Amino acid sequence: MNTQNKKAIIMVDLQNDFCKGGSLEVQEGDAVIPLANELQKYFDLIIVTKDWHPQNHMSFASNHPGKKVGDVMIVHGISQVLWPDHCVQHSKGAELHPNLDLESIDHIVHKGTQKTIDSYSAFFDNEHLRSTELANYLQKHNVSDVYIMGLATDYCVKYSCLDAVQLGFNTYMIEDACRGVELQTGDIEKAINQIKQAGVHVIQIKDIVKSR
Repeated sequence: MNTQNKKAIIMVDLQNDFCKGGSLEVQEGDAVIPLANELQKYFDLIIVTKDWHPQNHMSFASNHPGKKVGDVMIVHGISQVLWPDHCVQHSKGAELHPNLDLESIDHIVHKGTQKTIDSYSAFFDNEHLRSTELANYLQKHNVSDVYIMGLATDYCVKYSCLDAVQLGFNTYMIEDACRGVELQTGDIEKAINQIKQAGVHVIQIKDIVKSR
């Protein structure tokens, strides 16, 4: 059995609703798709995550009368940003971007599937009550180094990075292969600082290409 430590890339939420024309469009979100395709060849395992929400998901402003997109409320004791309806299960918006190369993908993680709690991270829901089993999958495949890119820097990428390093993986955030929401000015910068302080290595695409 091959026990050599492996490198995995986690490509976060490269879905139609987060790209141009989507209900929760991230500025320049489409720009990371060709980068994702190019990066795949440098890794042993390729994982993608998908937001996969039921229509009645608690993060949708439409499910809270009197509330609007961008409002923040306390749900089950934790702060929750309210979003437009997005990545509803089996919808066009939940599909991976049509230009994303799917041939080499090894594993797909569905998150945010429970209506009563959001799930930014690729590993856990926002209260760490349920695991997506991604950590077990990575450990089973002898992955020691995890590289994270995608959408969005200040939400799902950030929380995926924080959980990955907490779980003991050597964790790298590929900064120029991510794009952020920036609901408030400075959110992206704060997210990157928080990621660094947690022990995540913030790198650029050229660092991966150079090290091959």
